[in-house]
Amino acid sequence: MEYSKEVVALLKKNKVDVMHNVTVLLRDGRKFSGVIMQRGAGSDDILVVKLDNGYNIGLNVENITKIDDNGKVKDKNVGNKKDTKHETKVVRHKKSLVHIIGVGGTIASKVDYQTGAVYPLVSEDELLSAFPELSAIATIKSSQLFSLFSEDMTPDIWIDIAEEINRTIKNEKPNGIVVTHGTDTMHYTSAALSFMLQGLPCPIILTGAQRSSDRGSSDSKINLLSSVLAAKYKFGEVAVCMHASMNDGVCHVHRGTRVRKMHTSRRDAFKTVNGRPLLEVDWRKGKIIELSGVTKPKPYGNLKLDTKINSNVAMQYFYPGLRQKDISRLSEYDGVVLMGTGLGHVSTNQFNNKKSISLIKEIKELIDSNIPVVMTSQTIFGRINLNVYSSGRMLKEAGVIGHLCDFTPETAYVKLMWVLGHTNKMDKVKEMMETNIVGEISERSEVTKRLII
Repeated sequence: MEYSKEVVALLKKNKVDVMHNVTVLLRDGRKFSGVIMQRGAGSDDILVVKLDNGYNIGLNVENITKIDDNGKVKDKNVGNKKDTKHETKVVRHKKSLVHIIGVGGTIASKVDYQTGAVYPLVSEDELLSAFPELSAIATIKSSQLFSLFSEDMTPDIWIDIAEEINRTIKNEKPNGIVVTHGTDTMHYTSAALSFMLQGLPCPIILTGAQRSSDRGSSDSKINLLSSVLAAKYKFGEVAVCMHASMNDGVCHVHRGTRVRKMHTSRRDAFKTVNGRPLLEVDWRKGKIIELSGVTKPKPYGNLKLDTKINSNVAMQYFYPGLRQKDISRLSEYDGVVLMGTGLGHVSTNQFNNKKSISLIKEIKELIDSNIPVVMTSQTIFGRINLNVYSSGRMLKEAGVIGHLCDFTPETAYVKLMWVLGHTNKMDKVKEMMETNIVGEISERSEVTKRLII
């Protein structure tokens, strides 16, 4: 996109151009120093300048009185000093095809600096203009399926994404697919796609950004470039690729059924739960280290699209004071996931305290009415064990599912939808829920690093 005639005339008058380091003087006396960037979305009368602190600002041409030229910037990686000296150290495999599917989030977006609105980067040209390093990693194709906040995702939209991925694989046979997604519910989507797309011939990498692209601390560039590089690695799983640490170093690729967002704003918010990340990716060096076993890709043509789900599932967090009627009213659902305490507990009041209650009767009534109840732990890390304490044994005897499982609550929630889409027979539901299908349950627990703040 080009700037307006007025902006172009102003630049020519002051003998400056895009990628020039300048000082802009406004009519009200304010000065802004930075680099003139290519035009963003929205009004073509807004001059975009990347400030020295890494943030972008939009300046209306009518408010600009003078622009002083401080010299042309040679490096295109403005605002990220770490990237500049490593810019060319990328493994070049242009024959590799990676298709980027946009469904939301700010990772692959542009900002209208007049209104503050965010627009998706839809075409290959727009993506390559914003992230020129992509062309050194792979041949890029792109499509925009949705533009949604992640909190607006629904099970029906998961199906749409799975079907789009299936079509793309069948029509293009890419080396890999990257899905740009908002971060807040990305781990739900990655779990859903893991069950819906089995027998994958290539990786499906979901990625997002904790910080918007106009901020100096943005993680969008490294996450996207790392995801495209990871999408070329030969494995057949749905995964999430995000910063491995707060630094702009490497990214980790996490199994789609094992990953969870563990912080509101940190760039390394995504962690593998009850296991290790699959890969460590350094896009600058073109280097990928396998950290744990990955699923080998299947031949093209073996992909099984299975989107049969029953989304009428509830997830109930247990807390002191949860009432019996709160459990009973879950009878309107076809399945329930409980987030219990510790090893998988809820109140059972075995000491008959007058000020306490037991939820066993209400839970058993749900199960007896053919509503499966699956136990997970709100501690997130660790494995459910209903044999250790009498309260757990009472839940197990009532028919609660999940004994010895270490899936995350979110993955259990998504999995129960998928299982109920295939059967409503209680014994079969129990068997499928407690059987590892796509890496959501491990045979043995490993000692893993926790998120340390």
